[in-house]
Amino acid sequence: MPDSVPIKTNISMSHPSEGPAARKTARPRKVKARPMNAMTADHRNRFVPPKAKTEMLQIIAFLEDLGDELDDMIDLSTPNPNLRMVLLLMRGHLDGRVITATSLIGASRVPYATANRRLKEMLAAGLIEQRPRTKTGKSFSMHPSETLMEQWSQLTSRVRRLAAGASDTDGSGREGVDYYFGGSYMDAKSIPPLQVLAEPLKLAGGVRVLVHGDPTFMVMDNLKRQFEQTVGTMIHQRAFSIDRLREETLRNAARKASRYDIIAVDLPWLGDFAEQNILMPLEEAMDIARLDPADFHTAGWEAAQWNGRLFGVPAQTTPELLFYRKDLFAKAGLAPPQTTDELLKAAKALHNPQRGQHGIGWNAARGTALGHTVLMALADFGQPILDLPPIAGGFDTRNLADRKYRATIDTDAGLRAAEFLLELLKYSPPEILSMSWYERIRPYAAGRIAMTYGYTLLAPYFELDETSPANGQTGYLPHPAGPGASPIAPVGGYVMGIPANLPEDRVAAAVEALIVFTSPEAQKLYVQNGSRTNPRYSVASDPDVRRLSPVFQAVDEMSWRDELQFWPRPPVPEICDIIQVCGEEFHDMLRGIIPPREALRRAQGRADEIIRTHEKT
Repeated sequence: MPDSVPIKTNISMSHPSEGPAARKTARPRKVKARPMNAMTADHRNRFVPPKAKTEMLQIIAFLEDLGDELDDMIDLSTPNPNLRMVLLLMRGHLDGRVITATSLIGASRVPYATANRRLKEMLAAGLIEQRPRTKTGKSFSMHPSETLMEQWSQLTSRVRRLAAGASDTDGSGREGVDYYFGGSYMDAKSIPPLQVLAEPLKLAGGVRVLVHGDPTFMVMDNLKRQFEQTVGTMIHQRAFSIDRLREETLRNAARKASRYDIIAVDLPWLGDFAEQNILMPLEEAMDIARLDPADFHTAGWEAAQWNGRLFGVPAQTTPELLFYRKDLFAKAGLAPPQTTDELLKAAKALHNPQRGQHGIGWNAARGTALGHTVLMALADFGQPILDLPPIAGGFDTRNLADRKYRATIDTDAGLRAAEFLLELLKYSPPEILSMSWYERIRPYAAGRIAMTYGYTLLAPYFELDETSPANGQTGYLPHPAGPGASPIAPVGGYVMGIPANLPEDRVAAAVEALIVFTSPEAQKLYVQNGSRTNPRYSVASDPDVRRLSPVFQAVDEMSWRDELQFWPRPPVPEICDIIQVCGEEFHDMLRGIIPPREALRRAQGRADEIIRTHEKT
């Protein structure tokens, strides 16, 4: 068992992700523009996607080492100053470090005059941009231009293919990739401990935080003293069940001044909270580059945006996966299921009620719990709950703010999903129709269920319990896919944002606290103390983190394969009500009260009415 603080909480929780709540209309508030170190629009667009960033850093390390070897081997070899300066410039950009002209000249390994001349040539060619570092404009920082970024991205792909092909000894195409890029650079980096801020935060009464009472945020509360030392002031954290969290957030938005500096927001709520002006667009309060956007899992980062603006920082990226008992599968001679048919076959083979063992657990409780299962099942068969336009790897959610969408439930894919759930019912525990978030995990941890769908944030229930039969025997898979669809891992979790009605004099300090709470150093600390969620690539690559649980490498690989997706639960303002409707109508279907087609027809009609009602308001 890893060294960790046991997760304990006496807070009543309905589930770790979403829930219905009585809607309350928050009074719209105009957010004032705040001074900030603003980036230009073209520089914001120059953020590097996580996978590309990792590859670029690996290529930089490879070329640096290769250059050193060539320079040492051939006495008459002349350093390439342009390449050396570009390597430093790109590394600084990706790592978020300030690079100056002096540091570039020093990295060139040629005489000062030669390096200075080459640097001016690169500036003139539009490969490097200068940005003033001080108000006087006498000191500059150096940054790669959009042109250089595009050229370097292309070079990264070419060098990767060349290196992989040159070292592919068995024709598989994998050995070179694993040797050069699988663990030589990123996996070897260990994130340092949290460092105290140079200046303590000046917030009257301390930092006030509103969160959900789940294992990850409870770990944060257990570490409160350490974080108080880091930020230099007291931290007051209030944790609620999911329904009460939403209600308190809406009440707080109606107040003249927010009682909280930072609030946790469930991902599906984001669009509604952005539309109601409950959350502050973060670019109005800070330089987004300070967050290192490229370090976040793509799905988690995109889910934090609405209408092209960032409204929160991913604090938990917790996909729903299929947990399965590797030992039971091996004993039965079963392969891990990749398709829904294989899943049903495995569930049937492992279902033995006479011995107290059941095939699979899932959310089937009436309402919100089952509603989420319906959305996930639709996605398993290749269809979102809304008529989103298809794109490579999934569906486009960028234009949700235009509100030009309709529900897609009563469809052929919807019928296949409904029939799949009816089949699952045959191999489920007898209490399945009242089973929700925690109820599906506890029997799995106790050894009564061979498989279960579950969010990674609940993995501590068996990973940190040495008496659990699932401890050390759990495999992690994306959702098995239906015919013609691809496996996906639907993303859940929370972002941490700043209330739009936070008093002006508290915003700057709230930003600094937000950066600390969501930093790689903090995320690593959460993991070391029991959390099994992580929104950042750098944390998943940390060797200390990987030793604690296989779930981090599994999720990281899913992200690289573009299996982490948040389109199954698009964060539109109507989503909570639509989820509730699906959970009610499909529950009647599972109980045998109505047939599948009737459940689809009813859910479609009610969802259509919900969207029409919201359009009018």
